[in-house]
Amino acid sequence: MCPPFLKANTGSTLGGICIRRMAGNGCQRLRKRVGPRRTVSCWTRLHCRKIGSEKRIGEERRTSFLTRSLFGTENSKSEKKGQRRTMPDTARIAVIGTGWWSTTAHIPALQANPNTDLVALADIRADAVEKAARHFGVERTYTDVHEMLAQEQLDGVVIAVWHAAHYEAARPCLELGLHVVLEKPMTLFAAHARHLTELSHARGCQLIIGYPWNYNPHVLRVKEVLGSGRLGAIRYINNMFASSVISLYRGDDSVHDDLYQYQVTGPGDVYSDPVRSGGGQGHLQATHSIGLMLHMTGLRPVSVMALMDNLDTQVDVVDAMIVQMDNGALASVGSSGTLHAGGPEQEMVVQIYCDQGWINADIINRSCTIYYADGSVEELPPMTDEESYLSSAPADNLVDVIVGGAPNHSPPEVGWHTVELLDAAYRSAADEGRRVQVSSLYESRS
Repeated sequence: MCPPFLKANTGSTLGGICIRRMAGNGCQRLRKRVGPRRTVSCWTRLHCRKIGSEKRIGEERRTSFLTRSLFGTENSKSEKKGQRRTMPDTARIAVIGTGWWSTTAHIPALQANPNTDLVALADIRADAVEKAARHFGVERTYTDVHEMLAQEQLDGVVIAVWHAAHYEAARPCLELGLHVVLEKPMTLFAAHARHLTELSHARGCQLIIGYPWNYNPHVLRVKEVLGSGRLGAIRYINNMFASSVISLYRGDDSVHDDLYQYQVTGPGDVYSDPVRSGGGQGHLQATHSIGLMLHMTGLRPVSVMALMDNLDTQVDVVDAMIVQMDNGALASVGSSGTLHAGGPEQEMVVQIYCDQGWINADIINRSCTIYYADGSVEELPPMTDEESYLSSAPADNLVDVIVGGAPNHSPPEVGWHTVELLDAAYRSAADEGRRVQVSSLYESRS
């Protein structure tokens, strides 16, 4: 039986969603190239500076049903009109998903980038996609992803849909060789994340995971120092992220109106729904700090033990995880969505203890100190809010990849290994904290 939220209000059948277009009432497309071509985006220039020398929710079969309903089947795909194989002067981009984060971050970033032509928007919700199109002046809209891919000549896409639909949204785009920004969490299941990673490599396209903090200058400096080996082997990591999101898990997004000032639409009740979101604090928030930790250290989880508390919601709100890494290091990963208005909206601290020193990174307060075994101390310079959380960075990185051949600064391996940790954590929490080996996530099931 189809879950109630999948029943279309437009009268169409979701299994075979028909295409909807909006003529735009004669409005001109906003994405015209202005000024001389840039070779790098603003965040790339920013980082050229030298700094310092619940239980398992949503079973796979339910997710498969959900994503088939959202994106159709293999047979629904039409032959692609053709991709531009040479490096273009302007990146032709489509956005899949017109919810709050696309309309708050991705679409504004693309429209502010003079090397971008935002050609189309897609969302299964006809009212949402048309509202976004009117607000941003985009002429063409679709409610079927495969139809859009067949009709539009694209260089890349930005995907920000329900967590449970990430895999099925990204897969056909990568199969066509498109460069992709995929919002976090990359997927809900490790096997899906691995497949997307392998597919991007096989098709020769870049898959960029939407982790803005991974572009933070302090994070890049920590990654550089750890990669140099100067601090020796990593032995222990303390990773904590707390945020003020419990109202979202209760289905109320109005608490955050003043904070986010939704220009077009808010998140609604999606984060309170375990089927669409796949879980709560782990997939929505801890994924940030875990992705950050793995990006900085280059480590990969091999086993996880976790406990989670849903409080009065249907999804996890408080998470505690013990992780063993592939080099033998241990990590404590904690996250809570219970911060309240009136105090800090977020707290994120990553402490990394090594044989020859340690690092204390306070991400939200924009401070980072590196302590070396010889007694020297490296205090990283202060940053502005803009430098700390570059919400436009994933979209800008996508454009730079397309028009300038820039490297991928948030590669799929980071997203994949983050999903491994979270997939194992949810399974562990569903089994009273049993230790889950990451390798078991890839074992075939009868």
